[in-house]
Amino acid sequence: MKLYHSPASCSLAVAIALAEADLEAEYVKVDLRSKTAADGSDFLALHPLGYVPVLQLDDGEALAEVIAILQYIADAAPGAGLAPEAGRRDYYRYLAALSFIATELHKTLGGLFAPGLSEEMKAAITRRVRLRLDQHEARWQGRTWVLGEHYSAADGYQFVVLNWLQFVGLELSDWPQLAAHAARVRARPAIQRAMVAVGLG
Repeated sequence: MKLYHSPASCSLAVAIALAEADLEAEYVKVDLRSKTAADGSDFLALHPLGYVPVLQLDDGEALAEVIAILQYIADAAPGAGLAPEAGRRDYYRYLAALSFIATELHKTLGGLFAPGLSEEMKAAITRRVRLRLDQHEARWQGRTWVLGEHYSAADGYQFVVLNWLQFVGLELSDWPQLAAHAARVRARPAIQRAMVAVGLG
């Protein structure tokens, strides 16, 4: 497998899942401006939408979208416990958590990185980010991990997205339970391996 990535992007969540699952992959950095991979290939030929992550499977198929890739990895290494068993109630809670992270945190927070944002637009997006984080913090209710007592791929994904707060003038410490969760994730050995793999370590 090959993981096409950009170091500080959401592709780090996939690298974390690969490390947690102890799955081997080649890591190929992508220049998102030129759409050129570090191996010299045209990234758009692999993924016409031009964004990462993309996991190229051993048969050559290119799998895109964070949630789909995380579930593929969980299914490829069931012993790693990255997702509950399909059909169980916890599995649907896991899907809900991934969807919330992707649509309410990732997509919203990512809007603050758009070029040419007016101060008014930036303020509006920031208010929405704060609202969602306030709501998320309020419903955390002392959990250790996103799903309660069991680590899943959703934890790595949330860790990556909330790490972006520091780049947009927000402090994760404003949400103590979420900050404590991020510290627990960061302490996991797999996270350190993943960060080294994508060039952040």
